[in-house]
Amino acid sequence: MRIGRHGLGLIVLAFALSGCTTDMGVVSRFAGGSKPSADTDTTLVRAAAARRPDPAQTAPVIHALSLRDTVVEPGTPYATVANAVLASDNRVAAAELHVAQLRAEAAKYNWLPAIGPRISLNSLGDFVADLVINQVLFDNGRKKAERELAKAHVELVAVKLVEDGNDRVNDALKLYIRAEENRELATHLELAFRDMTHFEWIMNERVRGGVSDISDLNVLRQKLASIRARRSEALETARTALEELDAMAGRPLTEVRGLGGLGDASGGAALGVLRAQVERDIALAEAKIARASHLPSLVAGGSVGDSGRLGSLDIGSDSLFSLGTVSDLRAIEASKEAAERRIGEARETADRAIRSQSSQLAAYTRQAKEAELLTRQAKQNLDLFQSQYDGGQRQVMDVVGVYETYAAALETAIQLKYKAARAELELARLRGALAEGAQM
Repeated sequence: MRIGRHGLGLIVLAFALSGCTTDMGVVSRFAGGSKPSADTDTTLVRAAAARRPDPAQTAPVIHALSLRDTVVEPGTPYATVANAVLASDNRVAAAELHVAQLRAEAAKYNWLPAIGPRISLNSLGDFVADLVINQVLFDNGRKKAERELAKAHVELVAVKLVEDGNDRVNDALKLYIRAEENRELATHLELAFRDMTHFEWIMNERVRGGVSDISDLNVLRQKLASIRARRSEALETARTALEELDAMAGRPLTEVRGLGGLGDASGGAALGVLRAQVERDIALAEAKIARASHLPSLVAGGSVGDSGRLGSLDIGSDSLFSLGTVSDLRAIEASKEAAERRIGEARETADRAIRSQSSQLAAYTRQAKEAELLTRQAKQNLDLFQSQYDGGQRQVMDVVGVYETYAAALETAIQLKYKAARAELELARLRGALAEGAQM
């Protein structure tokens, strides 16, 4: 529909009307024709504060992430490791977040008219240059959905950023726990090697004196070789884990020793649930855009230049109507319900994993306490056999057997201690509480 020479006036009017429907947050300094008083300034400040959007409403997921606290207690070995690996992180997700924020910032102005040049070659061989302007007057919510989609992508990358931080801290602490377990195991095996060496010396003297058989001495030497091999394996495993940890941290962490440093991880929704909420928002925005593409929109257009001044009002849609259009619209509505259900599924999956890990942590903690009790009992039995051996009531191999029982109980206690530490770490990872949201 051509409007002729007055087309630009129509475009300007359309632009003015669309601008009136959008709150730009600008207050004129010269309203009322006089200089504002102090009371007026105070009123304007209060009004601006009242209009400031609530982060919990405009970006609920990012707001929830910013309030998320870490369970890694400060001043502990875990905190030293976590701070080191976070400080050396390349933060790829942070760069992606910056890109998503720029795209969201650009999408905020998608309601403004589009202006650009148009250059063409006519049939007479002459170039025709025009300045074209298009303004969407009505689009069934497409532009608004595009802004919502851009904002949802920002929240999705923010969730990914916190997930990456949690995974990085989890990987580092797993390496640290592995190194610490094998260092403690190597220390235990070193003491066992020394004690078994003493038994081997006694047996060697008894064989030389003809009191004992050479077979007992060979058994002790085999036990010594086994302990030596296991100690070397533990030291190698600890060294490998520490080298990998040092590579993540960018500096040596061999001086860090000890366990502990995780608090209560019961607060806050799991990161999988937050991701599902953001993916729901993305799906809803995409569904709105897809629905709007099937419905008619009203666009005002115009041009000025060598072709003269032209203006038009166009009614159309991105997708042509067909026999499958109704089914497409129904599928779009169904996708909204599917997106809502994914949140419930993610919440159920996270809850099941957390409950299972909590039960495993409780079991390992109980077993570790029982192993400590059995170790003390084995030590008492060893002391009894040692005193009996000193009194001539026991043979050397009798004491060796009891000592092996004590050493095995102590080794089991060490294993269960670190199994409980790994279970506690995994529980914190499932809750997404290893990295503080505000630091991300």
